[in-house]
Amino acid sequence: TSTMSIFSDVPQAPPVAVFKLTADFREDSHPQKVNLGVGAYRTDDCLPWVLPVVKKVERLIVEDDSLNHEYLPILGLPEFRSASSKVALGDDSAAIQENRVGGVQALGGTGALRIGAEFLRRWYNGVNNTATPVYVSAPTWENHNSVFADAGFKDIRPYHYWDAAKRGLDITGLLDDLETAPERSIFVLHACAHNPTGTDPNQEEWKKIAEIMKRRNLFVFFDSAYQGFASGSLDKDAWAIRYFVSEGFELFVAQSFSKNFGLYNERVGNLTVVAHDNENLTRILSQMEKIVRTTWSNPPSQGARIVSKTLNCPELFAEWKGNVKTMADRVLLMRDQLKAKLQGLGTPGTWDHITQQIGMFSFTGLNPKQVEFMIKERHVYLMASGRINMCGLTSKNIDYVAQSIHEAVTKVQ
Repeated sequence: TSTMSIFSDVPQAPPVAVFKLTADFREDSHPQKVNLGVGAYRTDDCLPWVLPVVKKVERLIVEDDSLNHEYLPILGLPEFRSASSKVALGDDSAAIQENRVGGVQALGGTGALRIGAEFLRRWYNGVNNTATPVYVSAPTWENHNSVFADAGFKDIRPYHYWDAAKRGLDITGLLDDLETAPERSIFVLHACAHNPTGTDPNQEEWKKIAEIMKRRNLFVFFDSAYQGFASGSLDKDAWAIRYFVSEGFELFVAQSFSKNFGLYNERVGNLTVVAHDNENLTRILSQMEKIVRTTWSNPPSQGARIVSKTLNCPELFAEWKGNVKTMADRVLLMRDQLKAKLQGLGTPGTWDHITQQIGMFSFTGLNPKQVEFMIKERHVYLMASGRINMCGLTSKNIDYVAQSIHEAVTKVQ
């Protein structure tokens, strides 16, 4: 008998960067260590926060004797799907009134992206088309590339986004890429609070993006992971999505409720589909159902019920908006304070981008060597790209972090 495993040729995969960073942080015994890598909200005591409205709704669910653990429909909890699409598109959305909007409950934003990508690979721009270019921003959330590649797309390209020199949006490069992309290419756009840069187009820039995409028949796939979390306003953070819909686009929106409900481990997502008419929508959803059936068969209910009950009850909805604003305001406060402290220290360079950026993440502009100095010498953990999670900053560690950034910038070129 052979002593060799049939799996002996399987290579060791590299660890996922953000989870590796957290593991390294845990093993560090330094008393002043700080984790700015994790993509989750933290209180000023650096603890996870269960939203008060979520606790309230969980109690309601426990006490509701009408609920059971029967299978949900393949496409998910109907009242969750409709409420999610309404949050994205607005109460007064003409597309919803025209009955051409549908939702697919998914396992988080990643699941919504994957189901959407799988559908597009099978049915968009010709049947089973793996050659359609998919454009993602440079830089983008690292999972975007992998999700579309694993769905079978062979041509994944970057589009210009971050201008490192001015620490802001490269709108000229972005618009040029839209003009030169092959017609019917797919573009993944961050709806708000761009990850990792925290830099969004303004409304005039969004209008220019929409104008070119409409004229050139480019497909819009929004990733909306931070609605409400960016500005504190659900409507403001959905402005781009609603504008594109008002311009007559057929599009997909991958929604995540991990951040704005704090339901990270419940994997609550929705894929909102805006179609040309109801007949198109019905056929699209019938194919989505087939994809879901062989992927997770049907979705879990707990997280979807929490979101659904909250969004569908006016009092709970109002309370949730207050909870989201609490999180957004803390992030905005940390931005103001970090910029002020760096300017107070006389740290070389401009730091206006810290407050110009929005959402959970900030692209500091630190280079890989400076990041390495931060981790090794100062025990401040952040992504190699220089991205930091503003929620990792607290009133207790912000002076230490500012001093660490100051030393990194002045000592390491």
